[in-house]
Amino acid sequence: MDTKPPGIQAVETVPGGKVLTVTWRNIVWPDGGKRKAVDLDGWIATGGEILAPLNRREVFERAAVGEHGASVTWDAGEGDLSIDAFHLEQITREQLPFGAEEIAAWQAALGISNSEAAGLLGIRTSTWATYKAGTATMPHAMRLLCRSTLRDPLTLHAWLHPARPAGRPRRDAA
Repeated sequence: MDTKPPGIQAVETVPGGKVLTVTWRNIVWPDGGKRKAVDLDGWIATGGEILAPLNRREVFERAAVGEHGASVTWDAGEGDLSIDAFHLEQITREQLPFGAEEIAAWQAALGISNSEAAGLLGIRTSTWATYKAGTATMPHAMRLLCRSTLRDPLTLHAWLHPARPAGRPRRDAA
């Protein structure tokens, strides 16, 4: 695992919307590339008056690499219109696809069975199997929950109910 802080090499705005295409210095994404688009609409919407100027297209299009790759700035680093590379990376990771391959990796990372995964998500094991096989799309809210359990194990601790071992219980020695 790379312990270096994320670094931004280049940034471009995408026409229409509040999307940046970021080229990262030291991140290689699951698709093998260093470039990834990130939608900042939610970040801007929750930023109050400080980030409100980014709702204007002419301001958003001024995106530039700041602080030697440690941020993206819209005001040449002179004010508060910037996002640091760490948070930009985290938002990007949240927006990555979460299909069958990612579902299987999530389950393996937690070390839980199919029935435990289904129970954690409040669904039937057969429904879980369709998500894991890629024959059905996991709902957005479930994808959020899956990702949150990797970041914050308290969610897992609170809601996981381990499956009982298969077979008959062992007899205690008398």
